[in-house]
Order: sequence, then C-alpha cells, then structure tokens
Amino acid sequence: AWYVPCLASLETLQELCRKENLRCKSIGITNRSLKRYEVEYLCDYKVEEGTEYYLVKWKGWPESSNTWEPQKNLKCPLLLQNFLSDKNEYLSRVREGKALKVRNHVKALKPAVADYIVKKAKQRIALQRWKEELNRKKNHKAMILVENTVDLEGPPLDFYYINEYKPAPGINVINGITTGCECTDCPAEKCCPKEAGFFLAYNKRKKLKIQPGLPIYECNSFCRCGPNCPNRIVQKGTPYSLCIFRTNNGRGWGVKTLQEIKTNSFVMEYVGEVITSEEAERRGQLYDNQGNTYLFDLDYDSDEFTVDAARYGNVSHFVNHSCDPNLQVFNVFIDNLDLRLPRIALFSTRTIKAGEELTFDYQMKGSIDLTSDSADSLSTSRKRIRTVCKCGAVCCRGYLN
Repeated sequence: AWYVPCLASLETLQELCRKENLRCKSIGITNRSLKRYEVEYLCDYKVEEGTEYYLVKWKGWPESSNTWEPQKNLKCPLLLQNFLSDKNEYLSRVREGKALKVRNHVKALKPAVADYIVKKAKQRIALQRWKEELNRKKNHKAMILVENTVDLEGPPLDFYYINEYKPAPGINVINGITTGCECTDCPAEKCCPKEAGFFLAYNKRKKLKIQPGLPIYECNSFCRCGPNCPNRIVQKGTPYSLCIFRTNNGRGWGVKTLQEIKTNSFVMEYVGEVITSEEAERRGQLYDNQGNTYLFDLDYDSDEFTVDAARYGNVSHFVNHSCDPNLQVFNVFIDNLDLRLPRIALFSTRTIKAGEELTFDYQMKGSIDLTSDSADSLSTSRKRIRTVCKCGAVCCRGYLN
C-alpha cells in the first residue's frame, strides 16, 4: 500500500485535539498533558531587570501558547543543558570553529540563534520519536539508536520500517515448502543444506564457513529441530545493537555498530519491496531524477525480481558503500526455496569494532550497483551516470559505478 504523509504540522494537530477534547498519545495529547504543564523544550532567552527568562514550549500545547518563565521556576536541567549546548554549537559554527567566548551579560539572543535552538530541539524530539518507532517495529532483541550531530536533518519522511520482504501484487515470496529435516541434533547427514546439495554454512560457533557466492540453506518452519538449532541464524534477525547516524562527509545517513562484531558473523538482512525487473526499470528511471534509488537485483538464479528498499526497508536501507567494506552479501534460503527469490544477508568480513561504520561494496557479486547522483542511493546494473565515491578507502575506485 502507498501511504500519504499528513501535511498538518504537529502544533496544528495538537491544537485541533485540544479544541475537540481528543487524546492522542503519538502527538503528546494525553490525560496527563491536558491537566498539567510540562516543558517540552526551551525556545529563547532574555534578561529583564536582572532576571533571566526562558521562552517555554509546553508539551502538548501549540507554539501560540509559549510563555516566558523565570529560570528559577524551571525544573528541567537537561533541557537547560541542551539549550546552552545548542546555542554554543551555533555560535561556534558561525565563527568557523574559533574558540568561543561566552558573554554572561547578553540581554537577549539574536533571532538566528533562537531559530537554530528551536530547530535543534524539534529535531531532537523527532529523532527520539523515530527511534521509538523503529524499536517498536523491529522483530529482534537488539536495539536501534538514532544520532545526528552534523546538521538539522530529521527522520526520512517517506520511509517505512519492515522486517521482511514486502511482495508486490502477484509475487509470492513463500513458495509452498511443506517438509523439513528430521534432525534432532543438526547438522546431520540429511539436514537441509545437504538435501539441497550444499554444505552447512555455519561452524560450531555459529560463524560462516563457506565462500562468497555459495548459498546458505537454513532449517525452516517444518524442520524437527528447535529454535536453538545451529542452522538457524539469519532467521533470528539482527543480533547487534546498531545506530543510524548522520555522516559528516556528505554521504547522508549511515549505520554503525554499538558492539564488537567477530569475523564471519551475521549482521543484518537487506529487505524491501519485491518487484519485477520490468517494474524496477520503470522505477529506476524515476528514481534517477530524484537521486534516491535503492534497487537490488535478485540475480542468484535469474534476474526476474528486484528488491526496492527506497520506501520500505530495515536498518540496511541506511548502510553506505565502501570499496573496502566490512560486510559481504550472501543469498539465503529458508521457507522459500525458489531460486529466483533468495533472502539477502550481510555477514562481517573481519572483526568490526564497536562504534565503527558498517559498509558493503555495492558492486559485489550478487550485490548492489549505484547509478543515481546520491552517494547513499542504490540501483541495479542499469548505469546512467558516473557517481564519485566518497568512501575514503585507500583502495577507493573513485566511482561507485
């Protein structure tokens, strides 16, 4: 389904709810907020007759209800800290990184400073809500964090989090599998990978042991083995807490791990809408003009289908390219043995330290090939323009396509 974002501002929705006496937790209108005032963020600052005042935005109330309050009445040390931090950050940027001298005798902030502080406060709230939404929708235990210390960019307005493929009408991603292995202690002689003619993909430590290009066959929902089976890895979801963060070199959003990841470990799946290659060609032409394409050809056996993660996807939507990546793509088969529709899993190629950005090579076999004019956008092999690579690797090829 295609969704249309609401065009009304948060303040307008809050005002309408109050006028109609409606409650809506998602926009901050609750029984509690109707009965009491709570500081949402601080908008401005001034000094009058020796008393310091802050302009307060009240949670659940429109901006037209903002009031000036003396500092002694404010019981919100974190919001005061955020206010001062945002003010100093803005002034530091204006002075191009020169040492900042804070003057204590300032009577009022310049409009540009106050405007930045309000925008930063709104961004902080929006990113917090986005983080909560992502963690509500994910189907794995690990946490998803969101961070932007670079600019005022907020959550993407036209992106919807999903945990598995979203098939387009007429495409069946569950291909009628009705049997599974009879193992009580996988792997056994008749386990799923061997029945498919391949080796078990994982060792005893549940780490990948096969070479890139070989498929992974995991035990499925009809197998006799339980959830602790060593051949059930990808299907359990991302095991690591990850952070979606804003890059500082023009590559848009990126993803970094908050935990150390050992070599040959499963990190995440690449998911999105499953569409036909014909539809991918049509969308690709539209996306090129927008500079925002995430098309992944499922070409393990044929090129009949493509995954489009432009509007529907998971954390992998935000993973950037590198010519020297720390992730590798593998094709996975679990409850669907249709060779045209493998699941796409990303595994670590080396030990990845906590705080390190996760990347993969968009030109890897079975992977993605960038064609649009955005550094963090993806496409199939339909190359139209050359895009400069900003990965910064020593072995950088210079272009993404």
